[in-house]
Amino acid sequence: MGFMWTTFEFLSIFASVLVLGLLAAIVFASYRRTYSYNCHVEAPPVFEDPNSLKPVTCPHILDPAEKYISLIVPAYNEEHRLPGALDETLNYLQERAAKDKSFSYEVVIVDDGSADGTRRVAFDFVKRYTVDNVRVVLLGRNHGKGEAIRKGMLHSRGELLLMLDADGATKVTDLEKLENQIHAVAGKEQKFGDSSASDATLRIADIPIAAFGSRAHLEEKALASRKWYRNFLMKGFHLVVLLAAGPGIRDTQCGFKMFTRAAARKLFTNIRLKRWCFDVELVYLCKLFQIPMIEISVSWSEIPGSKVNLLSIPNMLWEMALMSVGYRTGMWKIQS
Repeated sequence: MGFMWTTFEFLSIFASVLVLGLLAAIVFASYRRTYSYNCHVEAPPVFEDPNSLKPVTCPHILDPAEKYISLIVPAYNEEHRLPGALDETLNYLQERAAKDKSFSYEVVIVDDGSADGTRRVAFDFVKRYTVDNVRVVLLGRNHGKGEAIRKGMLHSRGELLLMLDADGATKVTDLEKLENQIHAVAGKEQKFGDSSASDATLRIADIPIAAFGSRAHLEEKALASRKWYRNFLMKGFHLVVLLAAGPGIRDTQCGFKMFTRAAARKLFTNIRLKRWCFDVELVYLCKLFQIPMIEISVSWSEIPGSKVNLLSIPNMLWEMALMSVGYRTGMWKIQS
């Protein structure tokens, strides 16, 4: 009996030390991210024209828009899936530009430290479509999807900025659903909003709005067809998201989101999370800045090669813990 009690005491002490150590690690890691610029790759990207080998001026999200829409594509080891997605995307954009002379676009591919031929594939598209329409940002080493998207957003030229996955899981034509809803909300803001929002000289880029593509309408079918561990991840993650960011957006993780330039300025100069949970932080920041959020159903198909697996769980929980501690304690400072 004495031996069992001693063992229990030892396990209790060990568990307490483990929990306290984990809490200390979370607080320390959150403190290190007090300011957003402390936790990101801040070296400006160098856009190079592969046809002339001359550097191209690097834009910034604080600059005025030069294009109507920017599409940001994060890519990590995507040499096989990227070509098909880019062909479909650029065919659509070219067709639309041919019909509407006022429509201008760019595609920004962010290579997140790929070890395969992703960089070569991306530059092949720059050569085919010119550096004015397709650009590549190289992060050097892998930082995570959230960091890749943040970097692409900060150095894009569009009035509207769309993030979409490199696998082509969502049809690019669905961007019109998000675009139309943003214009509808902007119209209401200008009609019923304050005097600054109702200024007739404002463009769509100047009104902060976020549109989230959603697969929530496909959830029942997904539960039946997905692998069990992905369903487990999804249900558990939804619960954690509800606790961390609150209600409002049913599907935070769909990789198809559109922001006006004004919204992107506020969100992507403050975002800190780099990997799976950056989408949740975007929702939290939208609420913090009172940016209108719209959730819109989009078509979606599961493409083989997903990088989400059971090993993603610890990283998700870690990032959610950092976010909760960082914002709720006031350690994470917001730049307005």
